[in-house]
Amino acid sequence: MKFFEKNVGNWDRAIRVVLGLALLYYSFTSLVPPWIYVGIIVAAISLFTGLMGTCTLYSILKMDTLGKKG
Repeated sequence: MKFFEKNVGNWDRAIRVVLGLALLYYSFTSLVPPWIYVGIIVAAISLFTGLMGTCTLYSILKMDTLGKKG
């Protein structure tokens, strides 16, 4: 099991980035204080995995949305 090996496909990456940006926006416009912190954490994880193209959870579960042959 190799960590930080690209295992996230293009559509998956795009969804993660859009979701991360939306959660970041929602967390800063939310009036409920706990959602601010939860939203920022989830948004940061989503943006990081989307921009880097690697997901540690996918590595642990041996999943791949990249579609590489092998």
